[in-house]
Amino acid sequence: MRPIRVLLADDHELVRDGIRARLAQTDTLEVVGEATNGREAVEQVDSLRPDIILMDVSMPVMNGLDAANEIRKRFPETSILVLSIYDNPEYVRGVVQAGARGYILKDISAKEMLTAITSVASGGYYFSSAVGPTLVGGNVPAQVNDPYGLTDREKQVLSGIAEGQPNKEIAANLGISVRTVESHRLNLREKVGSKNAAQLYKIAQELKLLD
Repeated sequence: MRPIRVLLADDHELVRDGIRARLAQTDTLEVVGEATNGREAVEQVDSLRPDIILMDVSMPVMNGLDAANEIRKRFPETSILVLSIYDNPEYVRGVVQAGARGYILKDISAKEMLTAITSVASGGYYFSSAVGPTLVGGNVPAQVNDPYGLTDREKQVLSGIAEGQPNKEIAANLGISVRTVESHRLNLREKVGSKNAAQLYKIAQELKLLD
């Protein structure tokens, strides 16, 4: 499996240096770029297409909330994990509503940061224990155990496959190219193994992807 491609977005160079040093200790992650403000973050996601962006809330030019909104609309395949010094409930709920899949505090341990990045990059959610209570009754979707680590897009493609849709139809429904669908199908085969149509349908059911 290739490393998870990570983009760092924080206006403090010291913070970025510290995070990059932490992530360099594992070969499962690769820092592919850095941004110093929200606008740069959006531009870097456009050019680098990382798997995940680790982003501060408070940044100049464009804040993390606005950047998260734009990234989620334009680049849904890039997962957003917010890293902040603030445990303000309004911040947490705001970035979740904007499409972030996680919110961690800057005093997090290196081990927990790795866990958070891995969870969010694989399509899950992760919130520091200090901010978890602010989400009770909030808008975070109920989690379904996914032993395969599928991304949101891979789940959408799997759903189409399970329903018997050809690649062209899946591409049209998701607004992506047929080649991109084929790429997702290859990734699916790697993650779930070579499965026939009946087995793929069963996996889609287990993950509650079918109506």
